[in-house]
Amino acid sequence: MKAFVAGATGQTGRRIVEELIKRNIPVRALVRDLDKARGILPATVELVQGDVLQPTELANAIADSTVILCATGATPSFDPTAPYKVDFEGTKNLVDIAKTKGIEHFVLVSSLCVSQFFHPLNLFWLILVWKKQAEEYIQKSGLTYTIVRPGGLKNEDNADGIVMQSADTLFEGSIPRQKVAQVCVEALTETAARNKVLEIVAKPEIPAQGFSELFTSVA
Repeated sequence: MKAFVAGATGQTGRRIVEELIKRNIPVRALVRDLDKARGILPATVELVQGDVLQPTELANAIADSTVILCATGATPSFDPTAPYKVDFEGTKNLVDIAKTKGIEHFVLVSSLCVSQFFHPLNLFWLILVWKKQAEEYIQKSGLTYTIVRPGGLKNEDNADGIVMQSADTLFEGSIPRQKVAQVCVEALTETAARNKVLEIVAKPEIPAQGFSELFTSVA
C-alpha cells in the first residue's frame, strides 16, 4: 500500500499523515507550498507540489500510489466560489484521476450535517452543499470509497470513545482530529468500512471499541 494524501498540511491532513507513518505505510503528500510542508510533515514523507484544482498535475503527482485520502477543505474567505472549487471541483478532479489510476480505495473527509441545507455552515458559501455533491460524485464513480463525516473538530486529542453511525443519523457533537485520522487510516484495511458513509463524534461516557466493531456496526 502507498497512500496519497491531499490536504496533507491541514490540521486533519497532517494527523492522517502521522497515522499512516505509524503503520509504516509510505506516504506521498500533495502540497502547494514545499517549504511550509517541510516544516509540518515528517521527513519520511514524499512531498509533491501541486493543487487539486490543476487536474493536469494530479496524474503525475499520484504516481504509483494505491490509495487516496482527501482531507482538503475551503477555508473561510471572501471568495464565494471557494467551497465549490475546493470541496467539489477539487475532489471531483481527484476522483476522475483515481479512476484512471486504478486506485484501490478513496477515503474522503466530509462533514456532519451535509444533508441539511439550512445548516448555519451553509452561510459560508454553501460549503455543506458542495461537500455533499462531492460525496455523491464519489459514490457514483465506481471506486471503493469510505466517506467520513466528523462532527465539530478539536485539535486536542482526548480519551473519549468514538460514536460511529450511518448517514444522516448524527446531528451534533465534536471529535478530536486525531480520532478522525485514525478512522480514515483504519478504514483502508477494514473490509467493513468499504463503500460506507460513517458519521463520527466522540463522547466521554462511551466505552472504547475496536475499529472492526465500529465499522461493522454501520449498515
